[in-house]
Amino acid sequence: MQIPTDAVLLRIFLGESDRWEHTPLYEAIVLKARELHLAGATVLRGPMGFGKASRLHTAKILRLSMDLPLVIEIVDSEEKINSFLPELEKMLGGGLVTLEKVKVLHYRSGDAEK
Repeated sequence: MQIPTDAVLLRIFLGESDRWEHTPLYEAIVLKARELHLAGATVLRGPMGFGKASRLHTAKILRLSMDLPLVIEIVDSEEKINSFLPELEKMLGGGLVTLEKVKVLHYRSGDAEK
């Protein structure tokens, strides 16, 4: 699979406790992206954050949160990302979704050819 040099980064901000059909939302999004053959997806877990409601979510021991912030990043062609957005819209209840144009410098397997 190849990604064009001029690509798009889809970033999805949500909470760890968000669900889609009894499955963690982040997991459902990554599996849907894989099913639709997007180039890849990464889930990043944040130790602290807040969103639209300004409620603080933190991993500090005294204020242990079960709803830490997550960010899912997906990079692919603009066409493939745009075709994924309607599927994503069905799953999202809340959160923030951003798109930005990116330059892909390197995309290949880490497996050394023998």
